[in-house]
Amino acid sequence: MVNPVAQAHRGLGTTLFSLLNPIPFGFFVGGLIFDILYLNTAEVMWGKSAAWLITFGLLIAILPRLINLFAVWRRNGTATDRLDFLLNLVAIVLAVWNAFVHSRDAYAAAVPGTILSALTVALIALGFIVLSLQQPVLQGARHG
Repeated sequence: MVNPVAQAHRGLGTTLFSLLNPIPFGFFVGGLIFDILYLNTAEVMWGKSAAWLITFGLLIAILPRLINLFAVWRRNGTATDRLDFLLNLVAIVLAVWNAFVHSRDAYAAAVPGTILSALTVALIALGFIVLSLQQPVLQGARHG
């Protein structure tokens, strides 16, 4: 999915954003799945795997968020674009908190880690939904 704000300004930033933006979501969904498995099985491997996936998701999320920050706030993005940015920003803050929660030892991270992973995934998914529902601006005649 290409950000509508970025579509108007094609370039290296838009290309990097389009390539990198979906990747953290996949890592966070994987982290949620592993958190759920860890919660149900108490197998340490699932908890450690979730921690790694969340960390990789955060590392890859940095560049698209910076590009989006510039595109949305500097180039007069729409209210929908700003809402998507803020949802992603809150999700990343929750993911950072989740990474610290996952640094705890043993089963203490299971419940709060699963809750934070679910909130992170839900906020990013909501941002994708908000962007997908944004109506493109039609130039010329209106079709009724």
